[in-house]
Amino acid sequence: MNGFLRVGALALIGIAAVVFYVATFVVQQTQSAIVLRFGAVRSVVTAPGLYFKLPAPFEQVVYLDNRILDLDLPAQEIIAADQKRLVVDAFTRYRISDPLRFYQAVNNIPRANSQLASIVNGNVRSVLAEATFTSMVRNDRSRLMNRIRDDVNREAARFGMTVVDVRLRRVDLPQANSQAVFQRMQTERQREAAEARALGAQQAQEIRARAEREATIIVAEAQRKSDEIRGQGEGERNRIFAEGFGKDPEFFAFYRSMQAYEASLKAGDTRMLLSPDSPFFRFFNDPAGGKQGAAPAAAGAAPAAGAAARP
Repeated sequence: MNGFLRVGALALIGIAAVVFYVATFVVQQTQSAIVLRFGAVRSVVTAPGLYFKLPAPFEQVVYLDNRILDLDLPAQEIIAADQKRLVVDAFTRYRISDPLRFYQAVNNIPRANSQLASIVNGNVRSVLAEATFTSMVRNDRSRLMNRIRDDVNREAARFGMTVVDVRLRRVDLPQANSQAVFQRMQTERQREAAEARALGAQQAQEIRARAEREATIIVAEAQRKSDEIRGQGEGERNRIFAEGFGKDPEFFAFYRSMQAYEASLKAGDTRMLLSPDSPFFRFFNDPAGGKQGAAPAAAGAAPAAGAAARP
């Protein structure tokens, strides 16, 4: 008898557990739930917790995600206001703000993504068609994205969705156009580089010419000064010689003759045939120099007339 009661109690506990399991549902913090009774909406649950419902098939629960959802859009071609063909790659982030309207309008997330993609693509085309390529990529990109987001938000509200952000990941020219633009930019840069090189070569030539002119002027000035100094030195030398000759003409004549001998009688130099009684040899014949004629004018002076020279 006790065993029968024990089995009966365990059976009742099992049945109660099964009934409790099928008659309750749990809503997580990241979820909202819609309770359907025979396919019609009975209630919408947005707060997390444990809730009761009738067992299936009387009531069913549909869960929806409350977190921010991503929608990646395929790249599309548009024509900008400046008639340039552009490839635009965009993405969208949204969340379900009205679970009941969302369920009634699109029922599930895949259908919502499809519907929202059509809305975003249409607004991207309409907004960017009024803008230029320069404003999209540099000047006005942020304002254009905000405008697209606001326009999409107004249309997505009737589906129970709120668009958090719409971003243009890439706005670029098609591959063929990009290559043409790149080649044009490369040509322009090469032309600028050639102009810079030509200007640099011109400036370098001007600097070299100016430096050469200044160098020529400096050398000429230095040559002029050196000639002046040399002339002054030679004049001073001649003055000293003149003074010396005036003080002692005989010694001066002897000194100049010795210089002439030294310069003319070098080994391996030109041979000269002179008469022994030539005035050139007057100091050989007479140590006093005699009265045979004036001393040679300078060292290495030419021999007297009548002398013959041969190598």
